[in-house]
Amino acid sequence: MVQKVKSKDFVIRFAGEGGQGLVTSADAMARAATGAGFYCQTFSTFPSQIMGGPASSQVRISTTPVLSNGDAVDVLVVLNQYAFDNHIDDLSENGVCIYNAQDCIPSGDGNYFGINADELAKESGNTRAANMVILGAVATLIDFKLESIENFVKDRFSRGRAGDDEIIKSNIVALGLGTEVAKKSGFSVGSLDDPTAPSYEQIMITGNAALSLGAVSAGLDSYYGYPISPATTILIWMEENLINKNKFVFQVSSEIEAINNIIGAGFSGRKAMTATAGPGIALMSEGLGLAWMAEIPCVVVDIQRGGPATGLPTKTEQSDLFACMYPAHGDVKLPVIAPGSVEECFYAGTLGINWAERYQGPVMIMGEMSLAERSENIKKPDLSKVVDERRNSDTGSNGYKRYQDWDGKLSPMPIPGGDVAYVANGSEHDEIGDTTHLPKHHIRLTERRFAKLGLLNDSPFEIENPESEIAIMPWGATKGVTREAFDKLSLKGEKLTWLYSMALNPLPSEILDQLKRKKLVIVPELNYQGQWSSILRMEGIKAVSVTQYTGLPFKPTYLSDRILEKIKETEV
Repeated sequence: MVQKVKSKDFVIRFAGEGGQGLVTSADAMARAATGAGFYCQTFSTFPSQIMGGPASSQVRISTTPVLSNGDAVDVLVVLNQYAFDNHIDDLSENGVCIYNAQDCIPSGDGNYFGINADELAKESGNTRAANMVILGAVATLIDFKLESIENFVKDRFSRGRAGDDEIIKSNIVALGLGTEVAKKSGFSVGSLDDPTAPSYEQIMITGNAALSLGAVSAGLDSYYGYPISPATTILIWMEENLINKNKFVFQVSSEIEAINNIIGAGFSGRKAMTATAGPGIALMSEGLGLAWMAEIPCVVVDIQRGGPATGLPTKTEQSDLFACMYPAHGDVKLPVIAPGSVEECFYAGTLGINWAERYQGPVMIMGEMSLAERSENIKKPDLSKVVDERRNSDTGSNGYKRYQDWDGKLSPMPIPGGDVAYVANGSEHDEIGDTTHLPKHHIRLTERRFAKLGLLNDSPFEIENPESEIAIMPWGATKGVTREAFDKLSLKGEKLTWLYSMALNPLPSEILDQLKRKKLVIVPELNYQGQWSSILRMEGIKAVSVTQYTGLPFKPTYLSDRILEKIKETEV
């Protein structure tokens, strides 16, 4: 019998095969806990086939905002023998495993007990309530109030349909049946401290949905998308929500069609966006070069996955940075925004759409699988404060010098069909867009295209303990787990500077100044090559990476240990 202890957080994992309701179980637990005043973050990993294959989904429930997936698992639910064999080693010292008694027979003794959820679901009168049986058992192990799950069930199934009351009743009965099994097992993981609910209004949302909402809030007009993991949910969200008058969503037949459509839409005055993954970025390369050269606003979202080629289409990685920052041949370096949390995904969506309009060119937003699909309860964005920037359109006469010399301000961008004409040219051109091979124009416009990146100077950034010689600088979704590792190392007495920028290009001047002062900058990132530290070294910054390329996020303890190794190497 494990003694009950008060805890700040618990990690609960459901493991089995794809299609067994693992994501549904984790999401239900997260939403119930959120309703009770806790902070939650989910994480799922699954194979690329539609059904079957090893999969898992988990939720971390905490009394404080959740930064990462955590280290060990406190409650493990396994639905088959394979899941037991491959996940049991992740169980924490005082953790408990619930196994499906029909398909799993653990050997030896341990902190685990069996449950026949399907049979108990039949007893409840609802054969589809097996996951509620399991949630009842899980709640008992962590001393979680069943009332919170019951409230979730009532909210979920109060749809105004005949039979809703019966479904609610049977699910609540199923919860109770699971509770009884857990009580008889004699096991307990402990209990959570009482939550302190946030003072602000919250929403439970995924990264991809938050990014989509941000883009639409900033005035997105047109969306063209090809279904590709893990970006497909953005296309689906747009099809369901970008439906107002003068808005347009279209599922294209290829990534090449997607990039050409958003270039056409941007040229015609529309705020346009597409979302893809690494293979799509490869196909969009020529189009992104055209948008840069012709100075046409558009946004491309890259939800990164494991690569190259088909690679790991349902796993997470940060290996597209070179491809997104330098996607085309020639002198090109695109603006790159990489949100580090679900909440930041919303603001990345708004910033990307407005940046494209402001500097008149393509913008890359880089997400990743682990961030795109996870759910968090975040502060509800105030949509009334979102700015909808629109390009300045000239109303002069023909012969307008659209590509005139750079003087710190951007010349207006006429919209076709008006009184002004110019050529949006992919060949090098003169002031009005006519093709030219004269060196003076290529020099002038190359410098113009890079200089106007200076207009993009309002990305959020973070600097803490600037006096330290060694800095930690994560990017993208490694932000949360790196922050957890940073805090752990700081408590142990390590003197470290914290640097973070949602924009990777252009970097805020304050961040760049800090980076150049440091004896060492340590960059945690999920790729083999250490892509972000490589780019920083091109700027003369003493940067090194801590890398991982498993298809899974860092664990906080592993990352803090690796960072400490890098620090010790510097001291030698």
